[in-house]
Amino acid sequence: MRWRVWLFGLLVCCMFGVGCRQKSNKKPDATKGVVTGVVICNDTGKPARFAWVILTRVPKTEGKPEDFEVLAPVENTTTDLDGRFRLEAVEPGQYYAYATLEGYLEPERGIDVQKVLSMPDDKSKALEAIRQWKDHLVEVTVGAHRISDISLAIDRGAEIRGTVSYDDGSPAIGMHFQLARRNAKGELTDVAYTDSDQWSLDNVSDGHGQYAVPDLEAGEYVVCALMPADTQNSAPRVCLGDTFRPKNAKTVKVEAGEVADGVDIVIPLSGLHTVAGTVSVLADGHAPSAATVRLLYADDREELRKVGIQDDGSFALEYVPEDKYVVRVTDASDAAPKAGGAAHPYADMEIPLMVKDDVSGVSIQLKNVTPVTPQSQ
Repeated sequence: MRWRVWLFGLLVCCMFGVGCRQKSNKKPDATKGVVTGVVICNDTGKPARFAWVILTRVPKTEGKPEDFEVLAPVENTTTDLDGRFRLEAVEPGQYYAYATLEGYLEPERGIDVQKVLSMPDDKSKALEAIRQWKDHLVEVTVGAHRISDISLAIDRGAEIRGTVSYDDGSPAIGMHFQLARRNAKGELTDVAYTDSDQWSLDNVSDGHGQYAVPDLEAGEYVVCALMPADTQNSAPRVCLGDTFRPKNAKTVKVEAGEVADGVDIVIPLSGLHTVAGTVSVLADGHAPSAATVRLLYADDREELRKVGIQDDGSFALEYVPEDKYVVRVTDASDAAPKAGGAAHPYADMEIPLMVKDDVSGVSIQLKNVTPVTPQSQ
């Protein structure tokens, strides 16, 4: 589902990697079309200067499924000091156009990720994403030898600001953030999408521990600070209300265009421990080539964090609060013995764990996947 790459990474140039916005600078082509227009800021009525304008193809609602990259930029450019733009040499076809600018709403932070991912197939996911962002899209038909002129408007986003500090009063510098917004059903849904190798939001606390997360939809939010780590999924998390669990966190409400200030988070310096151990194969004790170790709360199996094993099968989870957990190992396998061969999988495994202090020597031994035998007719 390559369409996710841009949908929740906003103009990411490489799949699940750090990318950049690249302005289209095509020369005029008489066999193709031109799209021109202006972008206006709804809150001021003034031109949106140096805003990004994006054209994305309108997906087909019938016929053979496509390899969707919904809202991915087919063409993009920036506006000038008058808020105007011009896109040359656009292939004829049906497009959606929209614009983004710092401080204003953008799909990355406005689309309900869980709702999109709950759809049964790629086409349904694509159409659901467009449905959610429909109010910000302008449909445009591009024809050969023709100039299509459109007007776009952008809406000011809400913003959440605050300070992250340690409980001794010193600033918590370089913290990332994770936000969840309450949907119409009252459920918390993540703001922006990430895979295990990146951060969903690029905002970090500064040298004074101060932070700001702009470009948000109006709504009720849970805000969590993430301590520095290799990935978001392995990062220790402390949420508003100084709790480690989003379900126990305080929430903050913001209206459209509003700035909510004083959303402060305090990180404790005590009561956090390290959980370390090894994953091995029961049959002969060797370490699998790959496995993911997940630490789940025992009461409702909410995931606290997850981390991949090292080459020797070892793993370590730092800054774990005192509680009852389940350590679960998933996605374990040995690498394929040769090119083109199949990896050898192992069955998922879990053990209970009580954390009151540092825990070392956690040992998890994996068994082969039990083969499924066909039932006799």
